[in-house]
Amino acid sequence: MTPRLAWLFDVDGTLLTTEGAAREAFAGAVRERLGAEDPLTDIAFAGRTEPLILRDILDKHGRHFLDGEEAAFWNAVFDRMRGLLVPPRGRLMPGVRELLDDIEREPGWVLGLLTGNMSEMGKIKLRRFRLERRFAFGAFGEQAEDRNALARLAVAGLGERYGVPPARCVVVGDTEHDIACARAAGARVVAVATGGIARADLEAHRPDLVLDDLTRRGALLDWARGIAEQG
Repeated sequence: MTPRLAWLFDVDGTLLTTEGAAREAFAGAVRERLGAEDPLTDIAFAGRTEPLILRDILDKHGRHFLDGEEAAFWNAVFDRMRGLLVPPRGRLMPGVRELLDDIEREPGWVLGLLTGNMSEMGKIKLRRFRLERRFAFGAFGEQAEDRNALARLAVAGLGERYGVPPARCVVVGDTEHDIACARAAGARVVAVATGGIARADLEAHRPDLVLDDLTRRGALLDWARGIAEQG
């Protein structure tokens, strides 16, 4: 069956939380590769691509990478993350697994990721919760530093691969950046208040839907079915 609707899920704050493991992994890599002690508490992570986060870190410390140093930095981040994100640390957001099950049961719906995570970082997080096989495609931080550009790439790829137009792509995220990038790509957007941003603040950015969490799926699925039926 030709896909009628494509879902693009953000990872952090939407599907899951690492309970600070990602920031800790970056701080460990800064210690190892840059020789600086920095907990990175003043660096914004939520809703931003990891290459942009790294650029902020380098600017803060007045550093730049020589040949091969950036790859070594990322490997240090990933190695630390594998050691940090182990049970019992981290948790899925409420209703996530059940919603993914519901989406997979719908004919003509496909599941994907739209995340600022580097692809390896995303895999580490998804493996922690055995979600790595749930998504047919993904757009990751190394593909575009700018979140809006990344969303455009993801939506364009869905059109090329599945023939799904932007208006039948649904971005699900927990920050204003997710809302903005969905709009930039011409997609629909569902904001979920599970990542630390208040529902009222998300509503101010005028997403198509705002949810407290993903546990009450009926209205969301009915709304999505209406979009899927559109020409």
